[in-house]
Amino acid sequence: MGLLNLLLKDPLTFVLVAVPLLYSVIIHELAHGWVAHRMGDETARWQGRLSLNPLRHLDPIGTLMLFLFGFGWAKPVPVNFENLRDPRRGFIFVSAAGVVANLILAFAAFLLDHLLSPSPSGVLAPVLYYMAQINIMLAAFNLIPIPPLDGSKILMGFAPEKLRYVLLRLEPYGFFIIVGLLYLGALDPLIDLFRRVILMLIRLLLP
Repeated sequence: MGLLNLLLKDPLTFVLVAVPLLYSVIIHELAHGWVAHRMGDETARWQGRLSLNPLRHLDPIGTLMLFLFGFGWAKPVPVNFENLRDPRRGFIFVSAAGVVANLILAFAAFLLDHLLSPSPSGVLAPVLYYMAQINIMLAAFNLIPIPPLDGSKILMGFAPEKLRYVLLRLEPYGFFIIVGLLYLGALDPLIDLFRRVILMLIRLLLP
């Protein structure tokens, strides 16, 4: 994503871009907690995670990954799915909330850029560009159906019992599987497919 190059070439612009990008990751997690709260689970609120304070959310490795590779993560928001009023539907909605939040942020960045066309000037242009691209990448990455990513949990909500069992068994090893597949480039086609679909949907919705 060129963020480290931006830091070296233009530190001021990097700072102005980094803040909304970090908040994209924070809002992703906050969305999980907010939807869980709306559906009956107060765990995130009790632990102070329904907050925009970055200190409550940021994960050091996830933040580093964000700036190195264009995707990353914050500390997962705790959710007790047994507290949800409709556990099965709630499981799907809560799991999808982070991806939906990133899609909304990406759409907002594209919409603002469109409304300010032919082109926003100054620092706003790179802010909108990186805001859109990072949120699309975050959404696409999290849609991968490998535990513990959101895509696997969304799939669990619809899947038969046997598939849910397999995904749950994979979860303790999911991080290592994902890192290995990323290193081999095996996930690149799937991420690219999700990115293309997301861009197509956003363009259909733009005025």
